[in-house]
Formats: sequence, C-alpha cells, structure tokens
Amino acid sequence: MAKPSEKLAESLEALHELQARGSVAMRSADLSRTHRERLIRNGFLQQVIKGWYVPARPDETVGESTAWYATFWPFCTAYLHHLKGKDWCLSPEQSLSIHAENWTVPRQLLIRAIKARNNITALPHNTSLLDIRASLPDTKDIIEKGGLRLFSLPAALIACAPGYFRQNPTDTRAALSMVRDASEILDRLLEGGHSTIAGRLVGAFRNIGRNRIADDIINTMRSAGYDVRENDPFETQTPLILPAREQSPYVNRIRLMWQDMRGSIIERFPIAPGQPKDIKAYLKRVEDVYVSDAYHSLSIEGYRVSPDLIERVRSGNWNPDNDENDRDHRNALAARGYWQAYQAVRDSIEKVLRGDNPGTVADDDHRVWYREMFTPGVTAGLLRPADLAGYRNGPVYIRRSMHVPPSCEAVRNAMPAFFDLLCEETEPSVRIVLGHFIFVYIHPYMDGNGRMGRFLMNVMLASGGYPWTVVPLQRRDAYMVALEDASVGQNITPFADFLARIVTDGLEGKAAPKLPF
Repeated sequence: MAKPSEKLAESLEALHELQARGSVAMRSADLSRTHRERLIRNGFLQQVIKGWYVPARPDETVGESTAWYATFWPFCTAYLHHLKGKDWCLSPEQSLSIHAENWTVPRQLLIRAIKARNNITALPHNTSLLDIRASLPDTKDIIEKGGLRLFSLPAALIACAPGYFRQNPTDTRAALSMVRDASEILDRLLEGGHSTIAGRLVGAFRNIGRNRIADDIINTMRSAGYDVRENDPFETQTPLILPAREQSPYVNRIRLMWQDMRGSIIERFPIAPGQPKDIKAYLKRVEDVYVSDAYHSLSIEGYRVSPDLIERVRSGNWNPDNDENDRDHRNALAARGYWQAYQAVRDSIEKVLRGDNPGTVADDDHRVWYREMFTPGVTAGLLRPADLAGYRNGPVYIRRSMHVPPSCEAVRNAMPAFFDLLCEETEPSVRIVLGHFIFVYIHPYMDGNGRMGRFLMNVMLASGGYPWTVVPLQRRDAYMVALEDASVGQNITPFADFLARIVTDGLEGKAAPKLPF
C-alpha cells in the first residue's frame, strides 16, 4: 500500500505535468478528483471559482494573496479564452494600461463581449471580472499580448473615455509616447469622422511635447473638411519632454512618475542639513547603528536574527555548519551577507561624502552590494554562482502586492533610466524617496530588493547630510502599505511622509529603534 507521501508525490507529478505544458489555470477536468482533493488538502492547489483552480504554496498563511496576484493575469486569460473563445477583449482603458506595461492587478477587470450578460464574476481577494455587452473593435484593431485580447494602441486611444486621461495620466502619457507618427492613428480618425476625439488627442500629444504629431493630426483632419478644436484632456501640463525614440513604455512610465512625484516629496521632507564636515565622525555613526539596522532590516524580510548572531557574524566568530547556535543556516548566512554588503555601502557613502555624484556612485556600486549580500550563500552551496550574475532573468512577484514588477527584459531598459534620473536629480529628498521607491518598483533582482532599496536610501540620505536611518520592524506594516500605495495607486505622499517622520527622528537626535531583547 502506497504511503501518504508517495500518494502526494503522484499528485504533485500530475500537477507538474500540467504546469510543464504551460497551464496556470486548471479546470476540474484537468486533474482527477483524487489528485485535486489531495493537492488542495496539502496546500498545493487553491480554488478560484467553482471548477477552476490555480497552484498555491503550502507555506502560505490562510488569507495570503500572493499566489492569486501572481496568477491573476494567466488565470483570466485561460478562463476567458475557454468561456468566450474570441468573443471578448479588454476595455480600451485597461488595454491602454497594458500597452503602457502597467500590469497592476485591478480590483475589477472590465471585459467587452458581444454575447455578454453584464455579469460580475467574484474572484479571490476582492477582485472580480465584469463582462459588459458591447461591440468589439474591428479584427485589425484587436491584438494579443500575453494571451490577453486588447484594443490596439491607436484604437484604444480613440475609444477610451475622456476621464481616463485625468484619472490615469501616467499610463495615458506613457501610451501616447509609444505613437511614432500621426499616420498610426489618422486613418482611424478619418474613417470614423472623429473630430471631437481628434481634438482631444491633438491636445494630449501636445501636452507630452509631440507637437509634430499634434500638428499632423489637426492639419490633416481640417484638410479633409472636419472642424477640429484642440482640447487638452489632462488636468496639468508636464514639463517633461519624452524622447521620441524611446522604445520602452516602462522607461517613460518611470520618467513620468519621477516628474509627477518629486514636488510633493520636496514639500514634505525636512530640509537637508548639508554635507557633514567631519566625514570620519559620520562614518563612525554609520558603524554604531549597524546592529540595530541589521536586526530591523533582516527581520522586515522575514529572517530570524538576534543581536548575538549579528555581533558574532560581524566579528567573524561564526560557523553555520558546526556552531549549534547557528543551526538555521539561512539566517546566519543572511546576517553574514548583510554585514559584508554593509561594509560595501559604507565605502560608497564615503565616496558620496567626498563629493562624488550619489547617483553615479549607486550605479557603479550597487552590483557590489548585491554580490556581497549573497556571496556567503554561494560559498555555502545554497545558491548557484550564476545567482550573482546580476539582474534577474525571470519574473518576480512581491508578497501580498497587487503591483507586478516589469519583465526581466524591461528591467534592462528601466535600470539605466532610473540611474540617469538619480544622477540628474538635484534635490536630496527626491533622491532618497524615489531612489528607494523606484528601485523596489522595478525589483531588478530575484531576492534582496528590499534590503538593497534601504541601502540605496541611506546612500542618498548621506548625500544630503541626513543621518543613517533605520526602518523599524515595528512599523513594517505602515512601510509596506505606503510602498503599495505608491506602486499601485501612484500616490507617493504616504511613503514620503513615512520616511520624513523617521528621518526627522534622527535629525532630532532620537536613538535608533530599540531591539526587543
């Protein structure tokens, strides 16, 4: 008689075969009842709606949302193709967001279908599908991206509601920046006689500095006999001129977010003290706060470390293989990697304090911080040497976050643009807040992005003469909520306020967060 572990192994093998064929969303018919119930009971499968399932992690706590957010788009794709065939596409507004590479999980995904019944399908974690009965664009104006059926970019710009420009200016401007020439959109405007829409798009293109496209649209429409009145649909002007030859919508999204967010950061952040005259004294304070910083930063990421372990790691008096106090190898290795990375960050801070451009220093040195952080894991055989190679080569998901970081291909465009912005920025407060936020928004590594973001934040703090600042474990929830609000809602204010408060505490001489021992 097969043992329970052998039976579970058989069920996992059946699940693996489905995943190897590219299945993320599974129907009841894809697995036998025995396999399905066994996988659900052991936490490897979870029901989305009746008859549909997605893979899960058995170590996730009850109510955990990560597995669902990670599978939202593949599930919707498979479910809609099965249910509706080709009689569906996303709304023009959601299509524009996808064109702009905004893969944030929406609370409600709006679907158009000719045979829709205007139903709401409830999905996990307060998400849903709403299918509305509406005509679909012409076949030439439907494209597929990641299996999703979308309005083409020109068709989406024409069909989207005017209010979308005001409500989602970053996505809309990033989408507009992808249009290379007026001819891409003019034929549809002329065929439909869309004079009002043409006026709105003329104003929108002029808003982002694409005057040539705006002029071509308005002149051509008027030559064809249409009365076009230019109307800017955005609430504000942007001083940012988006490069006409930029191919990556992610790069333009980052530039737009940076420009849009910097003003509110400057308003909220304490005035920079200025470069310290005594560099040695500043670096001494950096060393003094190490134990507190290591404990809080590692604990935020879920590691279980103690001041004793941190001190022994710092002194080199540790051996995760032989020391019975360090039986949890991963915690010890993480602590050792943090110590090594901390020393590399300290060296970077010294360069900044001596006058080097902080953005350039971070660009040059952040790979060193990353390698130092994970070298102990490679040495111990828990990680492969290839894991030190650099930016990730696959997708990554942030626990409990509706934000979906860019693809690995997009990371390689986004990171140079991010460091360009960091180098060009003149306000220390903006470098601090957006340096941290945009880094974790891109999430360039498979692991360690939070620690790296806080290291980057502290290098930028040094550039303004602010003290090294510890993000307290006790305020982790507020910290994560503020990052989520910035990532998903494009609202940087809570995160700027959060960092401003803990930085102000440091300026007022308050001690680093206490250790709970």
